[in-house]
Amino acid sequence: MTLDYVIVGAGPAGLQLAAALEADGRRDYLVLEQADIPGAFFATFPRHRQLISINKPHTGSDDPELNLRLDWNSLLGDDPTLRFTSYTERYFPDADVMLRYLADFAAKTGVRVRYGTRVTSIGKVDGVFEVRAGEEVFRARRLIVATGVSRAYRPEIPGLELAEQYADMSVDPRDYLDQKVLIIGKGNSAFETADNLMETTTLIHVAGPSSVRMAWRTHYVGHLRAVNNNFLDTYQLKSANAILDGHVKRIERDGTGFRVTFSFTRANEVVKELWYDRVLACTGFAFDASIFDDTCRPALAIRDRFPAQTPEWESVNVPGLFFAGTITQERDFKRSTSGFIHGFRYGVRALHRILERRYGDTPWPAEKLDATGEAIADAIVARINRTSALWQQFGFLGDVVTVAGSDARYHEEVPVEYFTRTGLPTADHDYTHAFVVTLEYGPEHDRVDPFDITVNRVAQDVVGQAHDAAYLHPVVRHHRAGQVVATHHLAENLENRWDRPEVHVAPLVAFLDRCLSGAED
Repeated sequence: MTLDYVIVGAGPAGLQLAAALEADGRRDYLVLEQADIPGAFFATFPRHRQLISINKPHTGSDDPELNLRLDWNSLLGDDPTLRFTSYTERYFPDADVMLRYLADFAAKTGVRVRYGTRVTSIGKVDGVFEVRAGEEVFRARRLIVATGVSRAYRPEIPGLELAEQYADMSVDPRDYLDQKVLIIGKGNSAFETADNLMETTTLIHVAGPSSVRMAWRTHYVGHLRAVNNNFLDTYQLKSANAILDGHVKRIERDGTGFRVTFSFTRANEVVKELWYDRVLACTGFAFDASIFDDTCRPALAIRDRFPAQTPEWESVNVPGLFFAGTITQERDFKRSTSGFIHGFRYGVRALHRILERRYGDTPWPAEKLDATGEAIADAIVARINRTSALWQQFGFLGDVVTVAGSDARYHEEVPVEYFTRTGLPTADHDYTHAFVVTLEYGPEHDRVDPFDITVNRVAQDVVGQAHDAAYLHPVVRHHRAGQVVATHHLAENLENRWDRPEVHVAPLVAFLDRCLSGAED
């Protein structure tokens, strides 16, 4: 039997896609998972068990769509009992709660998963994927890989094999008593580890070639989060520890410890030899492409850490091979949130719509509107004040309003680059105008001090200066003939409410009317 889809991996992304296919009921699919449980990654990671994805049950709102803005762990679905916020009140939950939640999600949605099925190789014969798991072979017309970043990323450092890996190192602080420790890496895993060891070590150095970047400044949640930054105090307040900017050139054994050759970036490339009792490698993760044979091995990108993908999340060199989950961050690397559940859950929903549109001739879901500036503005304002998808996937997903004569249609949660590449035409709707609605930070937002009141205007609702806004705000772009011909920014607002009649609605209506009349072309 040849299935429509085989999904490799029953983590959050694999379950999300399987739930969409199950609810749709039109496709044959199967999820293959090597572990005996869904979401097995969370049985090990993060090593110190505290998630950095926020969980806020108490929002003051009973709107489930709005509440997903502050719920970074739930998967999407119609069952109100399958909200992560009902499992714990902890703002930063324990990883074991995620395991329990994913098990319930898999059971209640009835997704078809084969557990204990380790994929050993994947090939492609006569246009059909052959997925081998031991003696079994599963065949599929399309393959979706949702395995996450399952191997350690190891930079090319001579002697790195001497370091203890994040996945294997002890997490008991007493095992590091009175020791000098070097942690290689400057991401959350490195600082999570440093925070855990501060009380028992003699000193800790955290080293890497790039400067520390704070998530509250860049708005990229994979950068260092405040919940893991206690270590910064111990460095800046001269409490024995340090952050080293530069390159580890070599790691060598030296008696019972290690001699590390280090080149300092900010000190004219001064090279020093430093001595440590332990060296820990917290250098992140990468996609494992070893299961693919030469008939369908996907091209890689970003230092070979992720599969290279089209705007449809399809391999750039293997037709029919798609990706879901954290590995889709190749499309918005360090710019939006596809590397995290609260981002890729919407990406997976969009992927399902893309697959149905491509292989099932199913149009993108759309609501019909009157093709007037007022009607379109009302629809836009209603959406931007509720949407969680555009809020979480800022600048990456957009709502698209297409206009053909007196017929307007509102399409939700379309990947912006996908729309730019393929459009949304249908047999009965050959549109001439399109408006793409996104939520975005300003182009220089990562260079602006978010606490500087001289540049932060979120409380002012400044009409006419919205294009200079650094904070998150709506942007509407007018497309004609495949080109952006006009852009309108709605004024930023402290409460993230963009519905004031004179500040937000009237300028938007005027912009839309000008575009529809051709005055903005």
